[in-house]
Amino acid sequence: QVQLLESGGGSVQAGGSLRLSCAASGYTPGSNYLGCFRQAPGKAREGVATISTYGGTTYYADSVQGRLTISKDIAKNTVYLQMNSLKPEDTAMYYCAAKAGRPSYMLREYEYKYWGQGTQVTVSS
Repeated sequence: QVQLLESGGGSVQAGGSLRLSCAASGYTPGSNYLGCFRQAPGKAREGVATISTYGGTTYYADSVQGRLTISKDIAKNTVYLQMNSLKPEDTAMYYCAAKAGRPSYMLREYEYKYWGQGTQVTVSS
């Protein structure tokens, strides 16, 4: 059973930084993707970034390109999302998600079968 546990959320002022962590367990080693999604109040959940656990290939949403960086520590089975230059519009619940194999569409939520409980990020102006 795949389990994902997010941590690192919190409140920060605009321009600040946060680093989210996603600790994964129970998935078959190999080429998997771990993605970060977010959902703001009243909005649909959107893909933010994803990373291959095998080769480290990354993909980002245009809205976060250059500000957010996804990385992995395979020894710790953990993925990190470094968020810099945060904006109020980044306020959302952030979720970690996992997919066995390579998604056809990297940041579409239906591609990902396993989900964490989420961690809240609040950016004030």
